[in-house]
Amino acid sequence: MTNKCYIYYFLLIVLALTVIRCKEDKKKYSEEELKEFKEPLIRVNKYLVEEDVKRIEAYIERRKWNMDTLGTGLYYSLYKHGKGRKAEIEKTATIKYKVSLLDGTFCYDSDSLGVKTFRIGTRRVEQGLEEGILLMQEGDKAHFIIPPHLAYGLTGDGNRIPPRAIIVYDVELLKVKD
Repeated sequence: MTNKCYIYYFLLIVLALTVIRCKEDKKKYSEEELKEFKEPLIRVNKYLVEEDVKRIEAYIERRKWNMDTLGTGLYYSLYKHGKGRKAEIEKTATIKYKVSLLDGTFCYDSDSLGVKTFRIGTRRVEQGLEEGILLMQEGDKAHFIIPPHLAYGLTGDGNRIPPRAIIVYDVELLKVKD
């Protein structure tokens, strides 16, 4: 046999083993196996959410802000009321903003990056920001404290917002249009 044949047979064997291994990986897991896997993850997640809530509430207390919270975990305070159009899903919102971390570290603002315009409900911005904007009307100003699961999650934004960061938005809703 030539070297070419050996290489051909070797590649054929590797391909066959790969196919067999892939079929084995598609094993169905029992409910008990899935439960064993999920329970520790759920416990860790609950712990992290509880710690986030403690940090957020301590921040609010230090600032002496009066804030409400949504069932999703978004904290918000409308501190100036406007008289314009109400924000709604499928409308386009234009906001002026400042974003910082819970420890006060500056991240972004509209003074340096320009106002942010986005269509509400298309998930082009943080989920917590969209939820907060839906509470507003043109001319309103608000503070939002957005926990990681409504912001940039486990990864951060890859720039100024680190992994698992709680972010604080100071927002003014400038315009709502169709």
